[in-house]
Amino acid sequence: MSASPLHRHRGASAVEYALLTALIAAVIVSAVLLLGGRVGGLFDNTNASVNSAITP
Repeated sequence: MSASPLHRHRGASAVEYALLTALIAAVIVSAVLLLGGRVGGLFDNTNASVNSAITP
């Protein structure tokens, strides 16, 4: 007697979790590389605004 298809594919394996983790890491790295400069510029502009507001 063979197992039904539902019992053969019951849970995710470690390989599937590793692939999912690698995909999530790749998306995060891509987002940081694409948006890193823009976020740095935003912080620079905010810092300049705060400094000009504090300077007498």
